[in-house]
Amino acid sequence: MKNTSVDPIKGFSKLSKQAKMEWLVQNFSDEPNESLQMLQGYWHALPEVQKLHDEFIENTVSNYYLPFGVAPNFQINQKMYTIPFAIEESSVVAAAAKAANFWLDRGGFKTTVLSTTKVGHVHFIWDGQDHAALSSFFSNYKDNLISSTDEITKNMRARGGGILDIELIDKSELETDYFQLAVKFDTRDSMGANFINSCLETIAKEWQSSIEASDLAGNVQIVMSILSNYTPECVVRAEVSCAVEDINEGSGISNKEFAEKFRRAIRIAQIEPYRAVTHNKGIMNGIDSVIIATGNDFRATEACAHAYAARDGQYRSLTNAEVVDGTFRFWLDLPLSVGTVGGIISLHPMVKFAHELLGNPDAEELMQIIAVAGLAQNFSAVRSLITSGIQKGHMKMHLLNILNQLEATEDEKAQIVEYFKDKVVSFSAAVEIFSKLRGIPVDQKVKK
Repeated sequence: MKNTSVDPIKGFSKLSKQAKMEWLVQNFSDEPNESLQMLQGYWHALPEVQKLHDEFIENTVSNYYLPFGVAPNFQINQKMYTIPFAIEESSVVAAAAKAANFWLDRGGFKTTVLSTTKVGHVHFIWDGQDHAALSSFFSNYKDNLISSTDEITKNMRARGGGILDIELIDKSELETDYFQLAVKFDTRDSMGANFINSCLETIAKEWQSSIEASDLAGNVQIVMSILSNYTPECVVRAEVSCAVEDINEGSGISNKEFAEKFRRAIRIAQIEPYRAVTHNKGIMNGIDSVIIATGNDFRATEACAHAYAARDGQYRSLTNAEVVDGTFRFWLDLPLSVGTVGGIISLHPMVKFAHELLGNPDAEELMQIIAVAGLAQNFSAVRSLITSGIQKGHMKMHLLNILNQLEATEDEKAQIVEYFKDKVVSFSAAVEIFSKLRGIPVDQKVKK
């Protein structure tokens, strides 16, 4: 193994793509020629498409592929969708598709966008003592702050969006002389990060200059101006429901028992953080997959969702379930800020295809589709947990990964898949049957 501690390199970003790759493989690979071929092998066959990918980020040397799969038969508000998923984890797409089929005969998924407000802050220090005077000055100057952004917001306002409100918030009890201007936005079909940040920086300059030119005693310092990825006022709800008698789970337990066990499983995830983290991770399997496929920001989505899950001081399940008067209901409230214009959405060929697959939805419709993917994923996971167990289905989907790791031939794969049709898959069991097919002695078996 090569020593990965190498001398610093100056001017790396100015090297050609070929030179960057050669430096990498010569310094970090035991097999430079093979590594170079691998990096080049992941380039797009069309030079113009590869150039597009190269320019998405800095110091690009290759592409990193994720499988792009689809789950059909999602009925959302009486409209049919085939949802794209970009993810490497086994069983996620299968679980979503299974949930889509289950609820297709039970009225499908219903969704509602509860709110679409996003927020950003101008964080500033003001060392004056008369806080009431500052508040009064803000009230009188608030309209000027909004109008200072007119040039930036005119196109957004023409589409029905823009700045909704500005509020002065006193945080000086938590940090000496610390205040905020909290600005609320509607960014329509854009995720709006660049738009929001541009508005905030303009407002910050106007605010600072206005205070400095006023009679207010005290100095002002702008610390930073930045949007928040926490959007508790930009929320979508996805839900399913049916009569308990229509659950028809078919797992050997009664419909009533299934509904009650499901409700209890969700309740446990609401009161036990150890379970809630894993529970919500499963929800995000579905959500992140569609976020990535549609060219949106999964890091922001993750951070926001987990903050929202802990909004009352304890980390809890993002989903809820109830059984009331013979009706089973399961729902998800999710803070979600996504866009259908801007960023790489109109540039990345696969992202463009994902939006076409969904019928080129606007931002609100996309919010609803993404929330349904998360709810569907969670339904399948909890359904497995309270019946057959999570590993039975997951490991069957993971079996091909195991066999590829063992470098099994196509014929061996077919035989082993057939063998496990009525058996629980595990890595050791897969190695055992593989070894028997190959005639490999016990002490030479492949190790995980």
